[in-house]
Amino acid sequence: MIELALVACLTAEPTKCKDVGLVYDTESLTPMQCMMRAQPEIAKWVDEHPQWTVKRWSCGPAGKFAKI
Repeated sequence: MIELALVACLTAEPTKCKDVGLVYDTESLTPMQCMMRAQPEIAKWVDEHPQWTVKRWSCGPAGKFAKI
């Protein structure tokens, strides 16, 4: 599994940040495919969490941020 890892900070308090892991359940997804799909997923997450701003993101093996 591949994880899209975000660092999100509160818009009102930019020094308060948290790690967010979004896991793709597809076994055949490569890190490059994750990178290509990331922007729509990040936009969806930001739309659902308007008080947060994404500062950084990356793709990698699942389990680094998300607890599976």
